[in-house]
Amino acid sequence: MNVVISYKNLWEVMRAQSITQYALIKTYGVSPAQITRLKRDESVSTHTIEMFCKILDCQPGDIMTYIADEV
Repeated sequence: MNVVISYKNLWEVMRAQSITQYALIKTYGVSPAQITRLKRDESVSTHTIEMFCKILDCQPGDIMTYIADEV
């Protein structure tokens, strides 16, 4: 069984709040490497999730989705 956390909702929340990737890097100090990891649905630390929740004023479930792939 492959377990995937999808961050597709993150981009939708950012779009709704008019926050760009450029703003994340320049205004909020988010690492470009973290943005790349999120784009690829790769693992990130809970610190990163917390940081995005603070920036976007949201809950983790608003920006990430658990998907289980039964193999």
